[in-house]
Amino acid sequence: MLRDDGACVSQFYTDYLAHCADRRALNLPPLALDPSQVKALIESFDSDSELPPGTARALLMNGVRPGLDPGAAVKAKFLKEIAAGERVIREFTPQAAVFALGSMISGHCVDYLVELLPHPEVGDAAALAMSKLVHVYGQFDRITQFADQGVESAKSLLAWWEHESWFFARASLPTEFTLTLFRVAGEVTTDDLSPAGDVSTRVDVPLHARAMLKFGKGTVAPDLHGVTGPMTLLERMRSRGDRLGFCTDIVGTGSSRASATNSLMWHFGEDLPGQPNRRTRAVCIARQFAPIFLNTQRDYGALPIIADVSALEMGQVITIHTQRRTITAMGKADIRFAFGADDTLMEARAGGRINLVLGRKLTERARAFLAKGRDSVVSLPARQAPSAYSQAQKIVGKAVGRMGVGPGDYCEPRMSAIALPDDAGPSTADELSDLGCQRFESDLVLQSFCHTSAYPGPSDLQVQRTLPAHIRNRGGVVLRPGDGIIHSWLNKFLIPDQMGTGADSHTRFPLGLSIPAASNLVAFAAATGYMPLTMPESVLVRFRGTLKPYLTVRDMVHAIPLVARRLGLLDLSKTKRKNVFSGRLIEVEGVEWLSVESAFEICDATAERGALGATVALSEARVIEHVSAGIELIDSMLAAGYGDRGALVGRRRALEQWLKEPTLLRADPGASYAAEIDIDLDEIGEPILCCPNDPDDARLLSDIQQIAVDEVFIGSCMTRANHFSDARTIFEGRHSVPVKFWVAPPTRMAKHELIEDGTLQTLGAAGARLEPPGCSLCMGNQARTAENAVVVSTSTRNYPNRMGNGAQVYLASGRVAALAARSGRLPSMADYLTVFG
Repeated sequence: MLRDDGACVSQFYTDYLAHCADRRALNLPPLALDPSQVKALIESFDSDSELPPGTARALLMNGVRPGLDPGAAVKAKFLKEIAAGERVIREFTPQAAVFALGSMISGHCVDYLVELLPHPEVGDAAALAMSKLVHVYGQFDRITQFADQGVESAKSLLAWWEHESWFFARASLPTEFTLTLFRVAGEVTTDDLSPAGDVSTRVDVPLHARAMLKFGKGTVAPDLHGVTGPMTLLERMRSRGDRLGFCTDIVGTGSSRASATNSLMWHFGEDLPGQPNRRTRAVCIARQFAPIFLNTQRDYGALPIIADVSALEMGQVITIHTQRRTITAMGKADIRFAFGADDTLMEARAGGRINLVLGRKLTERARAFLAKGRDSVVSLPARQAPSAYSQAQKIVGKAVGRMGVGPGDYCEPRMSAIALPDDAGPSTADELSDLGCQRFESDLVLQSFCHTSAYPGPSDLQVQRTLPAHIRNRGGVVLRPGDGIIHSWLNKFLIPDQMGTGADSHTRFPLGLSIPAASNLVAFAAATGYMPLTMPESVLVRFRGTLKPYLTVRDMVHAIPLVARRLGLLDLSKTKRKNVFSGRLIEVEGVEWLSVESAFEICDATAERGALGATVALSEARVIEHVSAGIELIDSMLAAGYGDRGALVGRRRALEQWLKEPTLLRADPGASYAAEIDIDLDEIGEPILCCPNDPDDARLLSDIQQIAVDEVFIGSCMTRANHFSDARTIFEGRHSVPVKFWVAPPTRMAKHELIEDGTLQTLGAAGARLEPPGCSLCMGNQARTAENAVVVSTSTRNYPNRMGNGAQVYLASGRVAALAARSGRLPSMADYLTVFG
């Protein structure tokens, strides 16, 4: 192919232009270059077949992902060869190649820049390029070795880091700027921003962002209902040349999806140079932020603003004053606001909270090496320690080597167990690459395939083929498709009183404490072994009395929102919700008699309360029983060839060590809480359900009995084998059900148990649809209910459109769900007691 001036254009560029045209038709930018494309691009620098002037350089600088991406490896090697004088290219001088390496953020570029520090020609340039980076990790020790050997560029680099060069090299935010508001009324969940059915497109941020609000919300209508969100409206507003800001009442409730923040970043943020299809500094204004979503906003360098939004409207032009912390709108009184965190402006300037955390550590290490002490712009204030600690505060304290950590205190606790679910798998892999992670520092990183193994599409099968090696090569443990739900597995390997996290809001530990997060922060925790945490307050939930034998732990779970609403600590408002649990920890006492697996039901559902995490005080005997079973499971996994073997052996050793001296942390007498809720089990006489479509809308069965039902689901991480066995007695001898009846065991171990006792055979003969172990209907990303179906479900949550378009979902115990499947309606109390009373 010839250009107009007669020059030859490579086949690579011809194909690339065709790709750009295909993407442009969808109003999307091109994808990042893959390794073969980067190689072809590099060849164009040397060949006579030139691309249009400046094109090759621009593509190399801005079309390749940073970090450990395979394309980045090719790019970094090419630039290093130029910098070291091993290759001569007219488009790059050696110094320019060094600074191009510095723009790659992490991974291979860091290794090469450190290697170049002693270079007589470009060593100083390498130091200057590295002075802006924070993803240095183990290379810091090599830099100090160079400094000890008298390498001046290494000394200069440490001095720059001592003076926080990584922070001051970035532009500060303006003191004021103007936005046009994209206003959405009501509560916007992460399902609204990143629908579960579009999980396969999450790694393609611009494409995935087209699904944002595809079911509409309030007065905002989608372009094509259930397919494409309000892209035409966004483009029309953007075409005026205004910067847009997102505004709603309550935002981010639901799943811990980094993809939800990515969607907002794409539509409302600024491009990141050298990072194709990534943006930052989006402005999100809301009255209330869900805690995990707020943290993800901070991690990505967004500006989360908490304000009274009642006077703000769609299309309104506002001015944000970052220092005065006011919003000015034409003809309106100034609105005072607070940033999502005290450090928001510093986090945004640093490129996100993770960069700020890494930069602080880098400066601390540089000052320690140089024996310098000075005031820091980015340091954290010390706080007064409380005189008595709660159980959660002691667990966090143990993870940082202290007696305890009080509310509001910043810390970086050690993460000993980490869950990587498959729906976030490709995103997490990208995050690990961006971080430059070559080996996990966390003791146990567990990858599952529970969200996508039931009905895998081509992209799911590709992930199942490629992701295991990506995780195992870094020292992680990989479950197999069909093994089941990641929470049900990881809970079996927990070391009591240790901490962890996971890229799923239901990564909640019945032993110790988990602070679940989005995939970006979870990748950081896996890579570094720790996670930033500003210690939240706690709410104490204390159970008293005795659970009636015909009721279940699920009824205890639903009693928490029921009692909280009766006490005026929780309501159902979609614009100004009162929620005592939001952003706090829930600490549960009075249930020492529960098994660890039963306690997980209570922990699991604290996600729906909006809590950041939960602890449960259990008996030592129950915990010893659970830990012993975990060791047996690890032995069976080792025998079956699961890997990484070293990680499994290490966890087995740690569990054995705990059994030698079993101890459990307890709250100190006099520990203080933001609120205390007492629930008397003697006063709970009937099942409690949560009504459509809000997991906080808890009601007694007698208030809603006899409602007709279309579908029933028994499954999710909220179930164990006995939930299904309860249903067996109801369906013995039956050969049909009046509803669509879904049954999904949580793990392959539970499935085996249910086959052994005949439960699955009985339910199957009665007409149940037997799903493979995994999440099934709960996430709604593959299997879904019929449109507008009335559903009774044992799943975790019932947000609008999650399980099916327009579905009305009642959350209930396995017993209530089984009775609903048998009769086609919610049971009456008389029906319920006849079977279980």
